[in-house]
Amino acid sequence: MKTVVVLQSNYIPWKGYFDLIHDADLFVFYDDVQFTKNDWRNRNRIKTAQGSKWLSIPVGISAARLICEVEMPDARWQLSHWDSLRQAYGSRPHFQRYRAFFEDIYLGRNWTHLSELNRSLIERISVELLGVSIAFADSREYAPEGAKQDRLLNLLKALGAERYVSGPAARSYIEAERFAEAGIELCWKDYTGYPVYEQAHPPFEHGVSILDLLFSVGPDAPWYIWGWRNNTQAEST
Repeated sequence: MKTVVVLQSNYIPWKGYFDLIHDADLFVFYDDVQFTKNDWRNRNRIKTAQGSKWLSIPVGISAARLICEVEMPDARWQLSHWDSLRQAYGSRPHFQRYRAFFEDIYLGRNWTHLSELNRSLIERISVELLGVSIAFADSREYAPEGAKQDRLLNLLKALGAERYVSGPAARSYIEAERFAEAGIELCWKDYTGYPVYEQAHPPFEHGVSILDLLFSVGPDAPWYIWGWRNNTQAEST
């Protein structure tokens, strides 16, 4: 059964985003939709000695843009974010393991478009650091027609999706019967139960960037995102 996830790109997303990616056979970046301010598209949180801190990419104030149209004309944020990450995580057990990887991202080139940056980070973290074997695609390749839910369903049909996995926040607007009518199984992602790990600067927070997990537990990160469920299922049988 072909399982598809369709989601807007986020900046250094939290572990739940990568949990969704792991569930899919095909992950589709849905960036030809409206850019939303004060959202996860251009910012995320890290843990610091002073508490949680937002890392925000300056992208201007215009609301009349699609995510894929958002430009980043001033590259100075790249060095600033890398300095913040070094200060926050430089002493964590696995920072040096991934240092070259993220130096390449932040210092190796100047990014001009938000969607391109987000996609590169998400795909590379998924494949190179988390070992996920999955296909990625861009919704623009399929030119879906319609608006809102009609557009999503048209995209899923074009993709040949048999199962669609969605985050729980979409329950407020997704009409489940529409998916049943289209012959697509609708599944809701459950983000509860994630194990805690040795995180700097308590209290513990789950909803911070995936970088916090990577720098803290290194190659064990996949277990803390999805691998632990195998243990839970074994204990329940």
